[in-house]
Amino acid sequence: MVTSVRKAKRAATPTPALPTREVILDTAERLFAMHGVDSVALRDLAREMNLTAPSLYNHFPSKQALYDAVLDRGLRPILEAIAAAWHPGALRAEQMRATVDTLTTHLATHPHLARLLQRAMLDQSESVQKLMSRWLTPLYVEGIAVIRETAGDAGWEADEVPHLTLGLFGMVFAYFTNAAALQSFVAGSGDPMSPQALAIQRRVIEKAIYRLLGPLPRGAERRKKA
Repeated sequence: MVTSVRKAKRAATPTPALPTREVILDTAERLFAMHGVDSVALRDLAREMNLTAPSLYNHFPSKQALYDAVLDRGLRPILEAIAAAWHPGALRAEQMRATVDTLTTHLATHPHLARLLQRAMLDQSESVQKLMSRWLTPLYVEGIAVIRETAGDAGWEADEVPHLTLGLFGMVFAYFTNAAALQSFVAGSGDPMSPQALAIQRRVIEKAIYRLLGPLPRGAERRKKA
């Protein structure tokens, strides 16, 4: 009788749901950003999610495959957004605002991505550099391609475009890379990921991009040519 009751209790106790692929990627993104990929073992990830390390292999065959998946999920939407950002010629304000909104929303949804990217860029290991080259090279090339003619119409010289491109990337990512410091050291900053704070950040980026790549002020074109 007692055995039957125990069996009934066990049967009535719901089995905890196993983490989904997205939960695993979220956890990996956070730990890789905090400690670096080489300092995080699969057992660390498994312990964080109350799993055994072998169970992670149901989703990813290796830590390298998991890291690649984190970068793919994080950077592919950014590459696609930049490719569709705006066309050569004069800056289109509405299109620019849509791009800024897409990038800001994506980085806010994955708040550890910017820090992970910063850490990865400083990592000199061959495996990490190979992955970063796979993603950052097309990202940089695409960024230059969509900025080049717009920058020309805004008065930038051709040899300044690569520097401008790096500066724009840095401006978009820096807020999210330094969000924790902003909250800790800037009095009254509040939650940097709150809707209000993100709305301000969107405005800042929009104004900065428009002033950098928008139409030259009246008379500036003539002064530049002179």
